[in-house]
Amino acid sequence: MSEHTIGTREEWETARAELGKLEAEHAELGRKVTEERRRLPWVPVEKEYVFDTEDGKKTLAELFDGRSHLLAYNIMFGPDYELGACPGCTNLGDELSGTLVHMNHRDVTLICFSRAPIDRLTAYKRRMGWEFPYVSTYGTDFPFDFGLALKPEQAQAMPEVKGMIDDPPEWLEDWSRSIGAGLEDGLREGPGYIAFARENGTVYHTYTVTAPDQFVAPYHAFLLDRTAKAEEEEPRAWRKDEYPDAA
Repeated sequence: MSEHTIGTREEWETARAELGKLEAEHAELGRKVTEERRRLPWVPVEKEYVFDTEDGKKTLAELFDGRSHLLAYNIMFGPDYELGACPGCTNLGDELSGTLVHMNHRDVTLICFSRAPIDRLTAYKRRMGWEFPYVSTYGTDFPFDFGLALKPEQAQAMPEVKGMIDDPPEWLEDWSRSIGAGLEDGLREGPGYIAFARENGTVYHTYTVTAPDQFVAPYHAFLLDRTAKAEEEEPRAWRKDEYPDAA
């Protein structure tokens, strides 16, 4: 159990009112951040990208599926991952299918990208029961051009990545074993969202956000933040069919 105090209802109401002031400030700041996010300039995508999908080859424009906006989550599942995608990214993917109908009705197509070949993505999607379109960027420059993956020399040049590879904590070694890839390959994938818009036949890049931004987390993490449960010391995650306490 986490450390906590015991108080009266009156003490709780006083403390809750003070917290409410901070939450209101936080909400106002969040509103301003959203406004600034929507003011970001749109950058035309001039390079032609062709992806492998469950329905064959598709261009970036075709991934919009007739809508004006495209939002994609990049799941850490590289070509070298022998056992499946990152468990944390998998947790996030588990919670996307239910949002598809709402996003589609708001003129936004929601998909996921990964660098592993399409046959492995399709098999993993089937295992996890996912419903969103799962698109392979295998063999394309797309993930490198948009900062969703690192080339080997880029990873080695980043002190924070090289440090984790050379001296990994126990939880990261467990993560490496769970994906079936060495850290030098596993950590080259970047979890994050990327957004595009399409207008008058032109596709524009509008936004990218990557971990450790709080937005790049499964929804249940936001729910846990509304409980009194203490935050976990290490960022461990399990696929839903691999929890150690499963019956």
